[in-house]
This record gives sequence, structure tokens and C-alpha cells, in this order.
Amino acid sequence: MTDLSRRQALALSALATLAGALPAWAQDGATAAAAWDLSELYPSDAAWEAARKATLAEVPAMRNWAGRLGSDAPTMAAALVAGSDLNRTISRLYVYASLKADEDVRIAANQERRAQIIDLYTALGEATAWMAPELLTVGQARIDAFVAQNATLRERFSFFLANTLRQAPHTLTPEGEAILASATTPLQGPQEISGQLRSSDIPWPTITLSTGKSVRLDSQGYTLNRDAPNRDDRRRVFDAFFGAHQAFRSSFGATYAANVRGDIFTAKARRYPTSLAAALATANVPEAVYRTLVAQANEGLPQLHRYFDLRRRMLKLPDLHYYDIYPPLVSQDRRISLAEMRATTIAAVKPLGPDYVARIGKATAARWMDPYPRPGKRPGAYMNPGAFDVHPYLLLNLGENYEGMSTFAHEWGHAVHSLLAASAQPFDKADYPIFLAEIASTLNEQLLAAHMLGQAKTKQEKLFYLGQQMESLRSTFFRQTMFAEFELKAHDMAEAGEGLSGERFTAVYLDLLKRYHGPRMTIDPVYAAEWAFIPHFYNSFYVFQYATSISAASYFARAILSGGARERDNYLGVLKAGGSDYPTEILKRAGLDMATPAPYRALVATLKETLDQAEALLA
Repeated sequence: MTDLSRRQALALSALATLAGALPAWAQDGATAAAAWDLSELYPSDAAWEAARKATLAEVPAMRNWAGRLGSDAPTMAAALVAGSDLNRTISRLYVYASLKADEDVRIAANQERRAQIIDLYTALGEATAWMAPELLTVGQARIDAFVAQNATLRERFSFFLANTLRQAPHTLTPEGEAILASATTPLQGPQEISGQLRSSDIPWPTITLSTGKSVRLDSQGYTLNRDAPNRDDRRRVFDAFFGAHQAFRSSFGATYAANVRGDIFTAKARRYPTSLAAALATANVPEAVYRTLVAQANEGLPQLHRYFDLRRRMLKLPDLHYYDIYPPLVSQDRRISLAEMRATTIAAVKPLGPDYVARIGKATAARWMDPYPRPGKRPGAYMNPGAFDVHPYLLLNLGENYEGMSTFAHEWGHAVHSLLAASAQPFDKADYPIFLAEIASTLNEQLLAAHMLGQAKTKQEKLFYLGQQMESLRSTFFRQTMFAEFELKAHDMAEAGEGLSGERFTAVYLDLLKRYHGPRMTIDPVYAAEWAFIPHFYNSFYVFQYATSISAASYFARAILSGGARERDNYLGVLKAGGSDYPTEILKRAGLDMATPAPYRALVATLKETLDQAEALLA
């Protein structure tokens, strides 16, 4: 599928099947079997096992390259190719094992198979731990000369080598690296302990709703009932759930404080000035990106407060409390089949051009996804890009509603991103970083919402889709930035030598809740224990990337929908770049500097325009 005529044929084929002509497996919403075809990875479990054993036997040979990287360019290239080939095979093995395990989590053999591949990754890491320190001893001048001489180094490994050299000031001796590696497990202790508190040790309350239904308010029970139609039910859900967290705030405070101190230890060990600098260094994201995001989110708060006032009006409430932020502004009960999800998504992404439509049309008609929930299947949704030589796989648990269709468009955005990167980059440069990952998925969501709004016939339909857009911007931009600001404050306090405790974290979080949600929203102080509910805080300085991604997506969506081929190609160039450069540099080449206010102001402008439309409909 490399010649232009073939791509044109696929585009025509995709456009011709917008009516939703799907294979039989996809039309049967009640299917009990997994829909994806894993035989494209390995024809059987036995074939997988044979490949695993063969790969395991090859891993120790990587140590034979130690001490030879500086010999000459062909030797360095051969060593890197050997490691890359092993990583590529293990990735494929992992995809099969992981997908099999998620088809039915009750089958122990499949869970054990996944554990075997994790062990195989560990073995490869141990067998190649010498590589980065040795490359640093070879030095930049010699490596640059090798890259200039050798096509393989230049085309496949130039970025890896440059990135390794960039991190030289923060790379320790082999002994120091070994010590830090051995510290990984104990440093994960706070996350494991907090998870244990949530999963088993906290006596979660049970309440009876106005419907007579009795619900246990653990994390899942809270998520399922926080948007209850009855306002008193919502209040009781929030009171009980966050009251339980408040009762354990000292324990959660101890675990999170230990996590923060672990971040500081790692930053100091690697000679970074702050924990934030250490966290951003992996993808070489400038600190200005993080701080500009926070500043611009705060500048945009008046529009968020406008949204909350609109929410109060649309829900016909005399005032607004924190427990009123989750009910939908307008209900929609229309059933949306998988065939309609596919056809609508393909129609919505037409502004991305015929090649994109061809790719998503062919992919969504193939057996690449497992779409529906069933007993034993892992919950949630994800796209697994690891099978570079095959194609992405998607696990979905779709409801037959707009939320399900939005999830469909989101995950297929990830998948086409992976396809485009794989088509334009070698394996070693195709894996894009988290900083870029959510752009393609959230842009597809925005194109879908714009398409549905354009198709809406009634005022209620239009308000429904406008409400979906506004809630997406609230939860993904403002809420995630609020989380990012909390993390930064917690680490700043620790680095300044201030005391950390559950009480202190709660006070900081309450101040943020009040600032972000405005003076007209009532927030009970017990709800400020919400910080203890957020497991992402134990993956430090991660959540800000949700906010930067939706900002970039909003910027590109506005440009694509109001522009033409140039704007579209700029965006597609980001997807095709994969992991061939640092993410902020890839975006700069597309005209977007994430260290400037522009992308965040574009998002706030989108929220303002959406609010204007909704208020006009309500006038």
C-alpha cells in the first residue's frame, strides 16, 4: 500500500462505504467472542511460545557488543540494529500476550503469558544497560562522524544517539545507574500503598439512592453515580465518597508526601535543579510549556466560570454546588450502532483528506478491534500500537450512545496516528511520545462534535453537542491543569523545605478548587479531599500533557476547519513525524509553539465561541 493509485482506490472505497457496510462480526452487537484477529500476530499460542523462547535465547548475546561501540561505524550500527530487532520482536510478543490477557482477565494462563513478556523486557534492559554509558564514553565527535559515514545510523538511530548524548550530564556511572535501577521498586511503594488503601483497606460507605438502589461508593461506585439525576443523590454521593477520603487524609498525605520526596531524590541523583525539570527532561519539554499552560488556564478562568453559570441555568438550579458538575446539560437517548459510529466518524474526519479517510475506512472495516463489553473482558478503552509490522489493535467497551461514538473516534485517532507514523518512519523513530499522543485522539473528538453539531436539526440536539464540547474542554483542559498546578505546588513546598501532610495538601487543593470554579460555586471543604482520589498524582507531572494535547488539538482543529490543505498537511506532518524528534520541535515545525500562549488562547477562544452559541440558543 505504497503507490499513489492504491491510496486513491482506498479513499474511494472508504467514501463509497459510508452507509456502514461492515463485516458480520461488527454488525452483531451481542457477539460473545473477541472480534479482533490475533492470528495476524501469531497463528497460535504454541507459535507465540516458540517465538518467545527463541527471543529469550537471543537476548544474552547483546552483552557481546559491550566494549565495541567505538570501534567503527558499521560495528556501532550492527549493535544498535541487533538491540532494535530484539525490541521489535518483544513488542510484537507483548501485544499478543497483552491482548489475550485482556480478552478475559479470568484466564490465569493468559495473565501468566503477559508476565513472561514483562520478564523478557527486563532481561533485555539488563543485557543492554551498558549501552548508554558506553556511548557517552565514545563521545559526540566520534558518534557524529559515524552518523555521517553510515546510512543505517543516520536513517534509523540519529535521534536516539543525539538524545543519549543530550542526557550525558544526567547519566551516572554504571554503578550509579545500577543503584538507581535498584531503587525503582522501593520508590514505587507510595503508589502501591495508596492503591491498596483504595482497593481494599478503606471501608467504603454504602448509601441508598432515591430510586431505592443501594450503591457501595468505592471509586467505581462514585464514578457511576456522581451524575445522578436527583440532586440530593449527587450530594449524598459526594459527601459519603469524599468523606471517606477525608477520614484517611493523614494516610494518603503520608503516601503522597513520600512520592514527592522520591521525585526529589531522583532529581538530585541525576543532578536536575527541580523535580519538574527532571520529569520534563525525558522528552526535552521546556519548563516554559508547563508554566505557560498554568498561566493561560488561569487567564481563561472567566470563560470557565461562564460555563458554570450556563450549567446552572440549563439544569434549572437556584445555585451551583461542586456536586452539580457531572450531570449532562441535555440528555440524549438515541441508540447509535457500531455501523453508524464508523460511518459518522469517517464522515467527520473528511477535512483531514482522502489518504486519512482511506486509512481509517480500511482499518475500521478490518478485524483490528474488540468493540463490546462482555463478562471477563478488561474494562476501559485503549489502542495498542506495539505491533509495528502488523497494525494497531484496539480494545473498546462501547455503549451504543454518543459517548461510545466519541470513544470510537478517539481511539481510532490514536490508531491512524500510529499508522501514519509507521508509514513515514522506521521502527526506531515511529514511537511518538505521550506529549503528542493525545493530540490525534482529541482532534478526532472535536471534528466529530463539529460534524454532529452541523447535522443537528433541533435546538435540543444542538445544545447536547455544544454541551459535550464544553464539558470536554472543562474536564481535559481546565481540570487537568488544576491537577498540574497542585502537583507543582506540592513539589515546590517540599523543595523549599516546608512540611507536607494530608491537611496541607487538602488546604492547597481547596484553594485551587475555589479559584478554578469561581466565587459563584459552593464547594464543601470535605470535597477538597479529592486530591487523594487521583492516582495520576503518583505518576508525577504527567497529567499536564492531557491539557497541552487538547490545546494543540483545538488549535489544529480550528485551523483545519477554517483553512485548507496547508493547515491539514501541517497537522498530518505532526502525526507522520512519530518520535523522530522532540515533541515540541515537531509541533514548532507545524507552526505551534507550546511555550507561547497561542495554543491555550485558541482553546479558550473555542470555549468562548461554544458558550456564545449555546447562550444564543437559550435566549
